[in-house]
Amino acid sequence: MTRITAILALLMLAPATSQAQTGGDQVTIRGFGDAGVTVFSATQSFKAILGKPNGPLFGGGVELGLPRHLFVSVAASRFRRSGHRVFVYQGEIFPLNVPATITVTPLELTAGYRFADSSRLVPYAGGGVGWHKYQETSAHSASADDVNRTFTGYHVLGGLEVPFSRWIGAAGEAQWGSVPNALGKDPNGVSSVYHEHDLGGFTVRVKVVVGR
Repeated sequence: MTRITAILALLMLAPATSQAQTGGDQVTIRGFGDAGVTVFSATQSFKAILGKPNGPLFGGGVELGLPRHLFVSVAASRFRRSGHRVFVYQGEIFPLNVPATITVTPLELTAGYRFADSSRLVPYAGGGVGWHKYQETSAHSASADDVNRTFTGYHVLGGLEVPFSRWIGAAGEAQWGSVPNALGKDPNGVSSVYHEHDLGGFTVRVKVVVGR
């Protein structure tokens, strides 16, 4: 929470300088919401528990536009899907009739560059670092069996924005991320059986952007 508060506080200072001009470029601040689908790199582990390695996620954030077509953004999103716990014995996986829910909540800081300042299409690319909170819970298990940990990862992304007016636009975006050494630490866990350790994956999303 300290990290989140500090980042948002810095971005909220932007309106005080939004009219400043540096090198002919205006500093701006915008908000956005997004919805998409993510496919986890640990495909077999997620499929064993959830039935499939992918699912929807929703989020939003704030973007600070800088001179020379640069930008910095902070975004939070959430993946949540329910399945069933599994039991691992001598390398074999046995499904249990115990409901389980996996929630992944990334907080990502991105720096990027816009390749054009067209009124029609604006391609962009960027990369950055993220903090991924992983939770695995079940209503019928002891709290010691639940998982609640946060891991650090990195990502790269690219997209194409289409302005609809001066204050609103939309964008399509693709992102690849890696969260190494997040899974597979429990020798009796499903991810250890499949030798899957990365919590990252590939995400495509649609964004609605509001602001100048």
